[in-house]
Amino acid sequence: MKQKLSYIVLLAVLAMAFVGCSTVQKIINTGDAQFIFERAKEYYNAEKWSKAYALFEVCEPYYRGTMREDSVTFFKARCSFKDGDYYSAAEMLDAFRRTFNRSPFIENAEAMYAICLYNMCPSPERDQSTTSQAIIAISEYMSHYPDSEQIVLFKDMTQDLTWRLHEKAYINAYTYYKIGRYNAAIIAFRNALKMYSETHRREDLLYHITMASFKLAENSVEEKRLDRYMSTLDAYYSFVMEFPESKYSKEMEHVAEVTKRYIEKNKQGE
Repeated sequence: MKQKLSYIVLLAVLAMAFVGCSTVQKIINTGDAQFIFERAKEYYNAEKWSKAYALFEVCEPYYRGTMREDSVTFFKARCSFKDGDYYSAAEMLDAFRRTFNRSPFIENAEAMYAICLYNMCPSPERDQSTTSQAIIAISEYMSHYPDSEQIVLFKDMTQDLTWRLHEKAYINAYTYYKIGRYNAAIIAFRNALKMYSETHRREDLLYHITMASFKLAENSVEEKRLDRYMSTLDAYYSFVMEFPESKYSKEMEHVAEVTKRYIEKNKQGE
């Protein structure tokens, strides 16, 4: 009985889909641009995005070069946006804002373009090229429309994306540290600090600069150790000046103790 019921439901769904597609095709077959456009708007207002998109796409050649061209192009892009196809929507919206920069839809188009890029941004472990692109698009939008009702939303988005960039810089540097390439790690950690001085990872970065310096000194040939322990001590002092009550304090005190002992012993022997 259950199998029969499931089969009936499946047939009903397929039948509805067929009727829907058939209806859209019948509208297209009329070849009446005005009629197709009006039916597209009806589907659009009913939030039937894929059907509306199909009809707006058919409308495009009819209205190219007319006063309605920007409307058709915008609605088509927004259908993709509302349907969650951010990659396609971003391409269309980017083209729209370059082509129709005087359109009454331009503010919405630029907002949606920025939101598309935001939704396309990956986690910090992956390449952040899109993240940088999204930050630029959001910044441009806020600059063009400072009184927009969406400013708070875009500020939150910028904060989130900035966090991802800071996290990515830390992850990249930490990768060198984890595999024992301490010199490269020190350079990468310092570059991250230079690029993002206000990063939420500042304490971690300064900690790892000290630890990487310490491990580099420990694993160095004898003639390079003294200089590298001196660098470790400099890194340690920079760390404790900023974070005197750090979660890493106990470990840092051990590093400082070993480092000072080595320096004192070897300076006496000079």
